[in-house]
Amino acid sequence: MERRYFHDVIGGNFRLDEMQAAILGVKLPYLEKWAALRRDAADFYCAEFALAALTERITAPAEPYRDRRLTNHHVYHQYVIRTPMRDALREHLGKREIETAIYYPLGLHEQKCFAYLGYKKGDFPETERAARETLALPIYPDISREAQRYVVNAVAEFFS
Repeated sequence: MERRYFHDVIGGNFRLDEMQAAILGVKLPYLEKWAALRRDAADFYCAEFALAALTERITAPAEPYRDRRLTNHHVYHQYVIRTPMRDALREHLGKREIETAIYYPLGLHEQKCFAYLGYKKGDFPETERAARETLALPIYPDISREAQRYVVNAVAEFFS
């Protein structure tokens, strides 16, 4: 991909050399702990967004397996919210030095590499809406509650 997240050809990145394998071998024992810390951070975001009365303005990530009492229901590699005002919110957060990301700016049917399938804009309206509304907020195992509150307060400020 020349432009990030826009794909002209179908491809993949399947490299795993000896150095990467060795690093993964060292990290593997920490995987469960890191995933648990990410789930805790996601829970904190959800609670803080509720306390800030933002649940009508943004949609938090869906958690279809939480009700099944599974401990490993989600690892939150990304914490993605949805809002119709995504681009303006992203600009606002950027001005406050909060990094965000848009990982899927187009639906797969809109990517050049899948043009041969014959789909066009409008064929998958929910996919297209998600592509316009999703925004990944900072999340990592050691994110501080202070940093998360800063993000939530900046989102609240935007909607006030």
